[in-house]
Amino acid sequence: MIRAEHDTLAHNYHPLPVVVARAEGVWVEDVEGRRYLDLLAGYSALNFGHRHPGLIAAAHRQLDTLTLTSRAFHNDRLAGFAEGLAALTGLEMTLPMNTGAEAVESAVKIARKWAYEVKGVAPGEATIVVADGNFHGRTTTIVSFSTDESARAGFGPFTPGFRVVPYNDLAALEAALDDTTAAVLVEPIQGEAGVLIPDDGYLAGVREATRRAGCLFIADEIQSGLGRTGTTLAVDHESVRPDLLLLGKALGGGIVPVSAVVGRRDVMSVLRPGEHGSTFGGNPLAAAVGSAVVDLLATGEFQRRATELGEVLREGLTALLGRGVTGFRARGLWAGVDIEPSVGTGREISERLMAEGVLVKDTHGSTIRIAPPLTVTADELRGALGSLEKVLG
Repeated sequence: MIRAEHDTLAHNYHPLPVVVARAEGVWVEDVEGRRYLDLLAGYSALNFGHRHPGLIAAAHRQLDTLTLTSRAFHNDRLAGFAEGLAALTGLEMTLPMNTGAEAVESAVKIARKWAYEVKGVAPGEATIVVADGNFHGRTTTIVSFSTDESARAGFGPFTPGFRVVPYNDLAALEAALDDTTAAVLVEPIQGEAGVLIPDDGYLAGVREATRRAGCLFIADEIQSGLGRTGTTLAVDHESVRPDLLLLGKALGGGIVPVSAVVGRRDVMSVLRPGEHGSTFGGNPLAAAVGSAVVDLLATGEFQRRATELGEVLREGLTALLGRGVTGFRARGLWAGVDIEPSVGTGREISERLMAEGVLVKDTHGSTIRIAPPLTVTADELRGALGSLEKVLG
């Protein structure tokens, strides 16, 4: 089956050699019946586990009535989803899309239009400040401001209008802001870079710097948001509210692709009918599942679980320091774990863990990421950490 994929599928990811056929909760099963504990959770798309019963029920109910209208018409699920997501995030308006990259592209367009119509930037001169090590997607515009050469090489010419500054460096960010700056776009925690967590006060500093410079703060919480770090949003750890918030992955409950830009009314209102669109964005099935996700998060249960189980994860990783682990960064149920190179590469450790029935994924050579569904139990997490200790030798 893997060979058939190699023959017929164009390359994008470099998957582990496991063929998943079934899943439930935090466990997946391959075509030969072997079970694995999923500690990747679809890069946080499965925050609520595989086939969460409440989310599956919401999808089934909607499948029996209406799945797609396009935005050419209204549908009876969209307003409730938009209102619920805005209320959950403390913002005012929602633009539903499908994928995380679409949300990022939409925010870039909104920020530029706001810069021309509200800030008064000269046409075609708007700039957006981003951080090095960023990962916001892989469209042509997005890779134009990536610093990962593997994402850029061979894909130019690139879209202009972006300034890259070091991550977690407020002085460099402030120096890059000027009268042409439409927005600062950052991940509150850089996931693909290895779960890099900025210093305390960095996000509040970004908020203050953008306010002083008269530009927008865009927070990409596509991976970090919706309970993963122990709060609804990662920016909540510093009580910061961005002007535009980007959500995706977990917003679709592991069932359908759902993303959104959520923001201030005065900023979002620069978009007028016909200036932006998406055939599937805000479709009734997506809105029904997205509303069910909002309802789950409104209880606070998953945020509490991420906080409490995050302590279990942190304790287990601390015990492995100097025993094959050279360092780690963790917040809630999300960790980047640096492996001693003599023990193995991140890929090799991921393959060894797979043989032990645990699925993780490597990034940047010697780092593995751990991000289980928020429904994992303490015993399951400790068992996985025991497997990591075993494969580290």
